[in-house]
Amino acid sequence: QVQVVESGGGLVQPGGSLRLSCAASGSISGINAMGWYRQAPGKQRELVAAITSGGSTDYADSVKGRFTISRDNAKNTVALQMNSLKPVDAAVYYCNIKTVVGDLMYDYWGQGTQVTVSS
Repeated sequence: QVQVVESGGGLVQPGGSLRLSCAASGSISGINAMGWYRQAPGKQRELVAAITSGGSTDYADSVKGRFTISRDNAKNTVALQMNSLKPVDAAVYYCNIKTVVGDLMYDYWGQGTQVTVSS
């Protein structure tokens, strides 16, 4: 079994910062990309940021320059530093782990952590 656990969400004022963390544990191997998605009420889940095992990153246009994704391959952890937060960033944030075993790719998701941006 694979467990993916997020932490670090909460309430922050516009312009503030939060740091989300995610740890993957259990029978996990072949981790490829790690990333963060978010889903606001009434909207589809969307990619926020992703990072490959080699360190290549990808960001949604809406968060470029404000959010930074990082990972520790040895610890199977990924973090998302969010600065200059806006009300539109409010959502449930989900950690995603992609593994590759042979020709197959597997997706693992955390339970989600709420981020609220409000004054």
